[in-house]
This record gives sequence, C-alpha cells and structure tokens, in this order.
Amino acid sequence: MRGKFIIGLVAAIAIALSVAALGAQDKSPTEQMRGIITDILGGDSGQRAPAEIQRAAPTSQAQLQYSFSPLVKKASPAVVNVYAERMVRQQSPFAGDPFFERFFGQMAPGRSRKQSSLGSGVIVDPSGIIVTNNHVIDGADEIKVAFADGREFSSRLLLKDERVDLAVLKIRDSEAFPSLDYSDSDRLEVGDIVLAIGNPFGVGQTVTSGIVSALARNGVGVSDFGFFIQTDAAINPGNSGGALVDMNGHLVGINTAIFSRSGGSNGIGFAIPANMVRAVVDAAKAGDTRFGRPYIGASFAPVTSDIAEALNMKQAFGAIVTAVVRGGPAHEGGLKVGDVVLKMNGLSVQHPEALGYRIATTAVGAVAEFEIVSRSRIRRISIKLAPPDRRADRDEVWLTGRNPFAGALITDIGPKLAEAMRIPASAPGVVILDVERGSPANRIGLRSRDIIIAVNGETITSIDKMQEMVATDPGAWRFEISRGGRRLRQLVR
Repeated sequence: MRGKFIIGLVAAIAIALSVAALGAQDKSPTEQMRGIITDILGGDSGQRAPAEIQRAAPTSQAQLQYSFSPLVKKASPAVVNVYAERMVRQQSPFAGDPFFERFFGQMAPGRSRKQSSLGSGVIVDPSGIIVTNNHVIDGADEIKVAFADGREFSSRLLLKDERVDLAVLKIRDSEAFPSLDYSDSDRLEVGDIVLAIGNPFGVGQTVTSGIVSALARNGVGVSDFGFFIQTDAAINPGNSGGALVDMNGHLVGINTAIFSRSGGSNGIGFAIPANMVRAVVDAAKAGDTRFGRPYIGASFAPVTSDIAEALNMKQAFGAIVTAVVRGGPAHEGGLKVGDVVLKMNGLSVQHPEALGYRIATTAVGAVAEFEIVSRSRIRRISIKLAPPDRRADRDEVWLTGRNPFAGALITDIGPKLAEAMRIPASAPGVVILDVERGSPANRIGLRSRDIIIAVNGETITSIDKMQEMVATDPGAWRFEISRGGRRLRQLVR
C-alpha cells in the first residue's frame, strides 16, 4: 500500500514539474520541488515571511489599477481648504415687535459675531488662482486658504457667479503654487474612474474613489446650472469646491452637491464639469467680475413626449425653440420657433440646460454648428454667437432712501439680459441685479433676479418709474415680485 502511494506521489510530482517548468525557470530545482510537494500535500504556500512581500510604486498606466497613490501625490497639493469668515449681527428676539417697542422704545441693535464656513478649493494656475463654489464664500468679509502642509494665506475675490455656483479667488502671495491641469470633461464617459479630494466635515484632506455614474444631470436644485457630472465617489459637507480628478491626475470637475436626506454621502454626488470651470476662470483672468455667457437670442424648453410624437421623433430629446429675438444671432442663422436642437458642435443636447452649457463653454464670436429637427426634417445650420450682456451697456440704479428697496441694484429688462439671467424677455417690471448685504432690501428678502412688477398698486414699467415710487413715503409698502416664475406679494410697514 505504501509502495503504491510513493509511486503515485512521484508520478504527480513529475506531471506538476512539466506543467510548471515554464513559469518557474527562475527558481532552483529544490525550491520548485518544495513548492510542488507543499501544494500536493495541502500545505499553506501563502504563508511567507514579511521580508518577502515587496511593494513598489506603479510604473505604467496599467499598474495604476492597483494604486491611486501616484495620482493623489500629483493632485492633492493643489487642493486647499477655504475658510470664509463673515460678521453676522444677532437681532434681539423682540426687535420689530410693536408691543415691546411701544413700551420700551426702539430696541438697541444686536451684537455682531463672527461666523465661519468651511469648504475646499482647487488651484488651477501656478499664480495662485483658486476655484471654489460660490456658496462656500458667499457674503464673506475675509477668505483664507490653507494647504495640507499647514501653510495659510489670505485671498481676494476675483469673480463669483451664483448661477453656476462658482467663485474664483487669488492668493495674496507671489510664489508659484502647485496646480491642476484641466481635462476635457466632454470626453468623460459613464464608468470612468474618478477621485474626489476635499476636506469633509473639517477632518482634513481626504481622498475617495468612485466612478462616473451619469452625465448631463439637471434638476439638482443647488443652482441654475443644469449639466452636472454624477459620481458615487464619497462627497460630504466640506467637500464643496474640491477636486474631481481623472486617472491622468487632471481636473474633470468641481465637487458641488450631494443627494442626501441625512447630510452624509449616499453615493450620489454632483460636480461641475471642468470645461465650465475653465470658461469661468478665463473670464476672471480677463478682468470680469461676473461670468458672461455668449448671446444667442433665443429661448428653449424641454421636449416632452407629446412634442416628440408630433415631430415623429423616436424619443423625447433635445431643446425646442420657444422664442427667437428678431435680428439676434439665432434669427440670422435661420433658427425658428418650433425647431428642436439635437446637437451643437457635434455634441448631444439632452435638454435646454445642456444647450446652455454648450453655449456657455463656447468662445464669444465663434460659429457654432447646430443639428436641428425642423418640420420633421434633420437640418444643419450655423450661428455666430454674439458677446454677452455687459453692465456698461445698460442703465443701472442703486435704490436709496427710507424705503424697503434701498440697497437693491435694478435695471430694465432687455433681450440679452433676460437670456443671461434666464428670465422671460417679455416680463413686465424691472429686475434686481444685486442686493447689498445688510441693506433694507436684503432684510426683507429681496434677491438677485427678482423682478419687481408693482408697488402700491402701480405697475413698474421702467427704472424711472421705480425711482419715482421710492421717492414717496406712503407709510406702508405693498409690492409684487416675480421669482422663478412665481408671483409673490408682500407688505412692509
């Protein structure tokens, strides 16, 4: 019996040696024999001395699958923490109460306290230009940035735009800083691996990994921007303004929002694409304080299933033209009401927000190629995009005096302004461009892009009419505004 076992063992060893000869030529016969016998007899060949386990940095693109360390070392120095500090006045709980003011007189102003918010930012230029989210620094009196190595610098605001929720800062120092290169975010595909770098909950710089879950997401609700990259890389409070990087270590997006009912990451995060970030930064470098989109002179709406069926389209896709400004770029290019835009410059237009993104990331004066459905036929037209609306081109007035509108910057509504601010060009009234923080207009809740329609029963047709109304003192102010398509009425005494 023992003889049969030995004969069988020798035969198994011979077969194993012949099979493993090619893969073990660098081992001695003794080492080969020891390993094969251990495998046959059921020994644990995986137990090795710690000294035998070797770790090495990846040296090729293929090896990046095994470690993100080289990417993190490349990208993380350009990601900073952003600290925004603002002074907030604490109001007395009895301020404005007619009963207490009647017996105790006007309440003394409340105390001021410093309020801080924390976010992240990305250096996109060695001179110290940083991109972050507008909601991170909105209303800040002082903005500081801190590096992972402990260095801290003050910064100044170059540009902010609440519509795309981006802000551009400049470090107040002349040294060269580490920065990230942009990636062409239009080449991003669902399933691509990405890293999110930021400072969640203020715990310190943190890196998470995931994939691109979806593209061209709209209806997120954090801003007017509607062309987000969706990712399952963990994004939490404090990550806002941080970097979303690809496998080349290039910036593909700015982390902006999460979908969460608990406040933590649920695997649904949203980032603003790098192509939009680049356009906003270029505007800041050119000296603009607000991002201006090229002007096309047309309004668009989503394609519903009923519209798609009426136009013999297989699916509800694209942006249908609802209005065209006579003499504008779209009119000159041949775009008509009822046409449906499917592509711009060869890139798909899923919805009106996607078209707005394509236009915003195209240079002023460029000739854009559109693929449209017109009268159930596919056509291609060219439209030269005009310069955006500039404040210097229109009359603007800061409202002053003893009235609830003091501190609001207003102007008349024109086609270019309406398109830039995404309000109806035919809307009655005057539009608010800005509201001074701490002003009466700010205290009653007026916002940028609110349209003042009527005051004390008088229809507001121009800024002259509005100035005439605030010059009076009726004692009580009843007014009506339009905000996001909804009409709101308010009474201020």
